[in-house]
Amino acid sequence: MIESIPPRTARRRLQVAATFAVSVIKQEDFIASVADALQYISYYHPVDYIEALGEAYAAEQSPAAKDAIAQILTNSRMCAEGHRPICQDTGIVVAFVKIGMGVQWASGGKTMSVADMVDEGVRRAYLHPDNTLRASIVSDPSGKRRNTGDNTPAVVHIDLVPGETVEVKIAAKGGGSENKSKLAMLNPSESITDWVVKTLPTMGAGWCPPGMLGIGIGGSAEKAMLLAKQALMEPIDMHALKARGPANAIEALRIEIFDAANALGIGAQGLGGLSTVLDVKILDFPTHAASKPVGMIPNCAATRHAHFTLDGSGAARLDPPDLARWPDVHWTPAAESKRVDLDKLTRQEVASWQPGDRLLLSGKMLTGRDAAHKRIADLYAKGEPLPVDFRDRVIYYVGPVDPVRDEAVGPAGPTTSTRMDAFTEMMLGKAGLLAMIGKAERGPAAIEAIRRHQAAYLMAVGGAAYLVSKAIRSARVVGFADLGMEAIYEFDVKDMPVTVAVDARGTSVHHSGPREWQQRIGKIPVTVA
Repeated sequence: MIESIPPRTARRRLQVAATFAVSVIKQEDFIASVADALQYISYYHPVDYIEALGEAYAAEQSPAAKDAIAQILTNSRMCAEGHRPICQDTGIVVAFVKIGMGVQWASGGKTMSVADMVDEGVRRAYLHPDNTLRASIVSDPSGKRRNTGDNTPAVVHIDLVPGETVEVKIAAKGGGSENKSKLAMLNPSESITDWVVKTLPTMGAGWCPPGMLGIGIGGSAEKAMLLAKQALMEPIDMHALKARGPANAIEALRIEIFDAANALGIGAQGLGGLSTVLDVKILDFPTHAASKPVGMIPNCAATRHAHFTLDGSGAARLDPPDLARWPDVHWTPAAESKRVDLDKLTRQEVASWQPGDRLLLSGKMLTGRDAAHKRIADLYAKGEPLPVDFRDRVIYYVGPVDPVRDEAVGPAGPTTSTRMDAFTEMMLGKAGLLAMIGKAERGPAAIEAIRRHQAAYLMAVGGAAYLVSKAIRSARVVGFADLGMEAIYEFDVKDMPVTVAVDARGTSVHHSGPREWQQRIGKIPVTVA
């Protein structure tokens, strides 16, 4: 279609063109580029992340952490080959768009805002029939929290700059890592490294380490957080930086925080180990003389971002990475893994499990996460029956991706378990669960409920969603179908890998593991509770 331009507008464009270089970029090219980029990052890790994770795997000495990293690396290769999401949480889309002042947009019809163009790209990507992505965005966040159905709207930051191109950095940020974001208004004399060392353990493992820390320093409160998010788009280069040495104070600070963070011994998935962060990226900005704002945002094992530039010559093209650069790691269950028949599981068998035991689960389990637990609590409060009997069952905290082709279910990794802590006593005491499966640690109240009811909490690896989904033979919705991905499913699984994270006596590997490895690393004194 040829765009019809009024004569007056045409003359104005010619006048502008006489002064500035102008490029015409089609809205459709921008939309298609956004959609393609989001599909691309859903199944391709950035190569720099994979290579850094491979180095961490080779160096790791903690068996539990090494097993977790092996699952993440194996999952990554499977997703790259199968073009399915790395993680079931396909994220909230965040786009940084730099628009050259010499750019003109060709609509070919309806003129759209830049934010609307990004949203249309998101919509196309997340509803793609060959690789459907999970819609996770809810409107009315303080009220009814209804899923928008297509993962829109995105969060879009626009900057008008000199030039004739449009540069886009786009990411899909998972909720588990985003929820661990921190902001501090430090005094000018306070140490940023000390604050990070104090703060990082309070974030738990729900952000799925090992990953990156993005840190923003300066500006105002919101500027520091924006810088932290932008820093996560930078390439991983810590090993090269340490090899050549810092060239300035910011690079020296990056190394200092990197070493201090890993000395905490938190390790992969919070199990204790040598690698907690793969890199620390820092951006700074001038600030008020009375202030030192510091924002910190972690990136998880499902690190997803892409960068492209449009110059008017057509839509962007992102070439597939060379899978030969993926480490030659192929996870298989440990020989000492215990097989568990969920259909015959008893409280006595649960009580026999030890912290750190690796289990392979087979049989039927139920699922449920935030919205389902809240609705169950409401039904109990009203004295109304539940849609399914939870007695002597195991529940998996998951919101799966919809299946495509011959899949029983799409990628189905665990969600952060601490969000269900408030419901743990109810689910164990009233509903009668035997065990729960999720990601990362449990809080004190949940651990005490587990101990009191002689139950257990099992941990699946965050960042291995496609690998986990291959253990699911069938899936059907059995309750709260209107909740979409938060509905209650029944999964029939075969050899689903999990680790006993809290046993029936209330012992947590997320406490003992990091404490042991912090002591082994020996750079930070261990505090004994």
